[in-house]
Amino acid sequence: MLKRRHFILLPLCAAILNACSPNSSEEPVTGEATSVEERTDNRPNIIVVFTDDQGYADVGAYGVVDDITTPNIDQLASDGVRMTAGYVTAPQCTPSRAALLTGRYQQKFGLDDNSLNPLPLDQITVANRLQDAGYQTGMAGKWHLEIDQNSKVFDNDSVSYDQRRQYFPDQRGFDSVYSGYLNTWWTNIDLNGNQLNPARRKNTNYRLDITTDVGLAFIEKNRNQPFFLYLPYFAPHVPMEATDEYLSRHDAAAETRRKYALAMMSAIDDGVGKIRNKLDELSLSENTIIFFISDNGAPLGIPLSDAPIEDNSAAWDGSFNTPWVGEKGMLTEGGVRIPYIVSWPGTLPTNTVFDDPVSTLDVAATSLAIAGLEAAPELDGQNLLPYLDGTQTGLNDRPLFWRFWNQAAVVEGNWKYILAGTREYLFNLSGNHEHENLIVSEPQRAEALKQSLSEWADTLKAPGLPDTMNNAEVRWYDHYLD
Repeated sequence: MLKRRHFILLPLCAAILNACSPNSSEEPVTGEATSVEERTDNRPNIIVVFTDDQGYADVGAYGVVDDITTPNIDQLASDGVRMTAGYVTAPQCTPSRAALLTGRYQQKFGLDDNSLNPLPLDQITVANRLQDAGYQTGMAGKWHLEIDQNSKVFDNDSVSYDQRRQYFPDQRGFDSVYSGYLNTWWTNIDLNGNQLNPARRKNTNYRLDITTDVGLAFIEKNRNQPFFLYLPYFAPHVPMEATDEYLSRHDAAAETRRKYALAMMSAIDDGVGKIRNKLDELSLSENTIIFFISDNGAPLGIPLSDAPIEDNSAAWDGSFNTPWVGEKGMLTEGGVRIPYIVSWPGTLPTNTVFDDPVSTLDVAATSLAIAGLEAAPELDGQNLLPYLDGTQTGLNDRPLFWRFWNQAAVVEGNWKYILAGTREYLFNLSGNHEHENLIVSEPQRAEALKQSLSEWADTLKAPGLPDTMNNAEVRWYDHYLD
């Protein structure tokens, strides 16, 4: 029976935007459209929508705040399963994306934080696996797994183009790619889904609408074969921008940054609605599973400030992590507990709330099962389907682990242990969440969780637990917990 109960923000750099060949053509080279054939392979399609710095509160279906307007995402939840304990593996962009796409704890291959990019070439992505199994694979939006200016693994200023090129998404399992941030995109398709010569191209349309348009074209182009579509929307992450159409829906917002965040999330919500309408139009809805997840919690800043939107160094992106404690960069719930919805009409139950902890690690394992592939033993996630449809129980019993900067944590059932430097915290997540530290009253439980965490940490590429904190972490934990 299914349970039913009611960072440091890194600046956006031109080195990221232009991480591609300096000699590539700015003009599209139009290829021939692929002819549409009758579908003979009826394996289900898989779509992963991955937002950027969107806090738990900012999906209307979660019922936390009253100013958010996400009717299409809310309908996705009504038509599927809404997780109340959905987790990412890191409170920061790059490691979180690495775990989602590999299905493995990113610390096992050394991508613990943004500075340890790129995604190592020996790591197999879910797109690689599905591509090898005959799926058409596509992505549009923010990649952030290439070599960039933050990398301590490579010198971004001196690395060769040929070396850099190996880490682009079309070399990591994606057949069709439209990868970018603002106005510069690495593409091997046009906005109609036609194949092009891979190149860096300009597109000054609104970045979130571009992601949606490419997704729609990819679905249309691949309607008669199984596909995997990854849509990592670059929002509500700074820089904050929105069209007048989206801004006009939120004139009542008191803070400017909140207004822009709401507008950006409206653009994503419209995109989800258009994607679902396209699936309906092509009679693909009941043969397509959709995941909707954020990559980490929202950055808030201490104190939260409604700085001008032109100030990209300001922490708050206009989103909220309510009711959780903390923010992006922390291993408290505010940093890693995020919106997480799964919908598959006709296969998964509808209008259902699932309370057991689930992870982005589970996306890869679930996708392989959907595609009829054998489980890969190196994956750390679980196939969610038997748990979400109620045929299997026990997901609540598995531990989930984190280690980020000088913090480490484990969640097992309703209990969470955090080690931040030398500070220790124990929380009952079914009770007062992270407002009451039970480390003194529950010493045996804390020690057992710490031992489990330590054993896991010893298996990582850089083994061990932290014993100090940096200045940002000290400020965060002083402010939110101590």
